[in-house]
Amino acid sequence: MPRVKTGVVRRRKHKKILKLAKGFYSGRRKHYRKAKEQLERSMYYSFRDRKQKKRDFRKLWIIRINAACRLNGMNYSTFINGLNRAGIELDRKVLADMAMNDATAFSAVAAASKAALSK
Repeated sequence: MPRVKTGVVRRRKHKKILKLAKGFYSGRRKHYRKAKEQLERSMYYSFRDRKQKKRDFRKLWIIRINAACRLNGMNYSTFINGLNRAGIELDRKVLADMAMNDATAFSAVAAASKAALSK
């Protein structure tokens, strides 16, 4: 049986990895083995952080809503409880945007939340 040389196949494989490693620092973009190791790590981080990004944004929104609630004389948990009782279905992303960009509208929502709690 003749010997099979992997020249073309291996070169294609290496080029594919090195192309994906573009932008890495130093030998991590130039040397195949280092690039492959770094690429595996990078893919792991990107997979993990796509999930983590959702958590981080939710935390940020809650922090912003809480700050705006405290300016209106209540804390976050009572504000959310009042929203649920009032039947106002705004998600945290929208509430955080209102808190940052439209303070008067957020104050109106906070007043509705307070009114629902006092009933």
